[in-house]
Amino acid sequence: MGHSKSDDDDDVTTDSSATESDTSATKTDSGIEHENDDVSSPSSDSCPFVEGEKVLAYHNTHIYDAKVIKTQFKNEWRFFIHYLGWNKNWDEWVRLDRLLKYTEENVEKQKLARMKDGTDKNPKLSRTSQTKLKSYNGARGKKRKNDSVVKGAIRLEELVIRMPHALRKQLVDDCESVTHLGKLVKLPRTPNVDDILKKYLEYRSNSDDLKAHSVEEILKGLCCYFDKALPVMLLYKNERPQYEKAIADNVSPSSVYGAEHLLRLFVKLPELLVEANIEEETLKELLQRLADFLKFLHKNQSAFFLSSYHVPEDTEISTNKQDD
Repeated sequence: MGHSKSDDDDDVTTDSSATESDTSATKTDSGIEHENDDVSSPSSDSCPFVEGEKVLAYHNTHIYDAKVIKTQFKNEWRFFIHYLGWNKNWDEWVRLDRLLKYTEENVEKQKLARMKDGTDKNPKLSRTSQTKLKSYNGARGKKRKNDSVVKGAIRLEELVIRMPHALRKQLVDDCESVTHLGKLVKLPRTPNVDDILKKYLEYRSNSDDLKAHSVEEILKGLCCYFDKALPVMLLYKNERPQYEKAIADNVSPSSVYGAEHLLRLFVKLPELLVEANIEEETLKELLQRLADFLKFLHKNQSAFFLSSYHVPEDTEISTNKQDD
């Protein structure tokens, strides 16, 4: 599922391949054959999933949000699904072993899988928080007919932000601490995201290989992304009560949260950048500088990241206490 998504695919439509006669022999791209078998179908009540049900679906090693469009029984249950937020060209027939119930436990499994491979392909979330990077280096992310990078023209796998292995492990440990051990990052963080971005700007201002002005504009865009994305896609469920208490009176998340949550943003960025319609040369430069920023985080990992999280029942979060 490397192609970019269509914004018009929120309303699930049944592809023509989903309405073919049950008695005709067909073979879909997923390799499932529809044979002319005279096997009586079991009761619809015994079907594990129903039409219109939201599910989680495996595609290769990734787990995606999807919706069941059509069910069919031919020797076994088969399901025609639509991947939420993706072009309907990706709709396909799958077997039962490709689907998971949409439960809290399975959603956490999905998040952990994303953290482990350093990617995230959750179109619904990226659409909700979709925003463009501010203009930098004289280039804006406008959509034009002749742009070399427009929706549908760039593949998600081409947007690679190189992340050091130690930071990938940091993401996995972060996920396990919050979701499995029930621990939280103590807030407010020092240094916070604003502090880290300023430190990186100072670090690069003393270097000749990158122009300070260009770096400053990119960091402004990164901070904007973080503030908008945090409440939508960067928090686990059990972190939300903490967020409601910590972010009050229009306080920006970047002044409260730190490197732990900033690193989560880099898992989301490739998909967000697909939606931003940034020109090709500008995008290449941006990816290089984001990778350089990650190297800076890695270099200062012991100073920027917490070595351990706290259990909210036992520890005060600033002047507030996490509710159970």
